[in-house]
Amino acid sequence: MQISGIDVSKWQGRIDWQKVKASGQVEFALLRAGYGDALSCPDQYDPTFEYNYTECTRVGIPVGVYWYSYATTPEMARQEAAACIAALKGKRFEYPIYYDVEEMRIFNTGRTNEIIKAFCDELEKAGCWVGIYIYRAAVQQYLDDYTRTRYALAVAEYGPKLNYDGQCGIWQNSGTWKVDGINTDVDHDWCYVDYPKLIREKGRNGFPKPAPKLMYKLTKDTPIVQFEGEAKAGETRQVYGRKTVDGVQYGRVTDNGWISLKDAEQVQ
Repeated sequence: MQISGIDVSKWQGRIDWQKVKASGQVEFALLRAGYGDALSCPDQYDPTFEYNYTECTRVGIPVGVYWYSYATTPEMARQEAAACIAALKGKRFEYPIYYDVEEMRIFNTGRTNEIIKAFCDELEKAGCWVGIYIYRAAVQQYLDDYTRTRYALAVAEYGPKLNYDGQCGIWQNSGTWKVDGINTDVDHDWCYVDYPKLIREKGRNGFPKPAPKLMYKLTKDTPIVQFEGEAKAGETRQVYGRKTVDGVQYGRVTDNGWISLKDAEQVQ
């Protein structure tokens, strides 16, 4: 899959999202929510974030977020994370929440991976599907293998080809893209992962957590397991024999009791 998107901030001015949607060229948008420790400096929240989020939601453009970092220690990264989490409150995002790591001051610390982990850990605790936005040369020079593969990765490299053969969910391929509804140049992205599906399935980024599945394990030539009451989602039951009724599979768990295995998961 290859999905066309953009990432925007106050530098794009007031966007006419209705026109952007009508263009048919934009299938998702990554919105800058802020930068640095905006809890201490509220002016660092992006002034267009609330408007962009509301309008994208209204016209039906799925969105994610990016937060620009200046952190040079893990503690500073955790402070940035707290500011980002505050901006996300009460909202839902179909795409990841990206930590935008571009500053040489970060790379020069020699602690880039620690800083990223500190931010991402806090976002994950808050229920987010978190990622890293970073330019291609920095991925290869400053990120270790764990960081490259642990989080959703958005890589920036302008031109006809991304010269990175590792795992990458989004490629930012241009900073001078044009689309109806935006009066300035805008960054263009290609996405290769169905993030909306994954995020909804996992109940991240403000979406409700799915009900846990019933888990069952099959037994052969053993006594039937007895239990009282109905099987509860998330609990493991032993099943002795199965049957299908109207296309739905059932498992026998008592002498004459059957439970639906339609949404169940088999375990060893």
